Amino acid sequence: MTSEEIRPATAADVPAVRAVTDAAYEHYVERIGVVPQPMEADHAANVAAGKVFVTGDPVTGLVVVEEFPDHLFLDSVAVHPDARGTGVGRRLLHFVEAHARALRLPEVRLYTNALMWENQKIYPKYGYEIVARRVDGPYDRVHYRKRLG
Repeated sequence: MTSEEIRPATAADVPAVRAVTDAAYEHYVERIGVVPQPMEADHAANVAAGKVFVTGDPVTGLVVVEEFPDHLFLDSVAVHPDARGTGVGRRLLHFVEAHARALRLPEVRLYTNALMWENQKIYPKYGYEIVARRVDGPYDRVHYRKRLG
């Protein structure tokens, strides 16, 4: 696998999926006051369900997606801090859109914590629009969607 490829994660990738997710999200714990939901995910179950796609050798980035009848939900994007600024996140976001199109789904949906302001600058650059802001338990979330043409 080249460092550019994005592939379905396997059971052997679960430790890397956990490590990259934790590295990508741990700096938010203090800011938002709770552990970000991706850090508490059942990574083994998500991988087994075919929801996780990884890139890099070793893994430097990943996405967790879930297919619904009318959209693809982007549950998590995680890029290892050592790989930030190298285009990994951009490639992952493009992959998610291509994956949604391949599934014949008309849009991608996601949400981010309102205190993760970096994400609120990134997603609109890729054509995502805010559709709602809701508090779900301890999480104040900004919901986005991108309609695919």
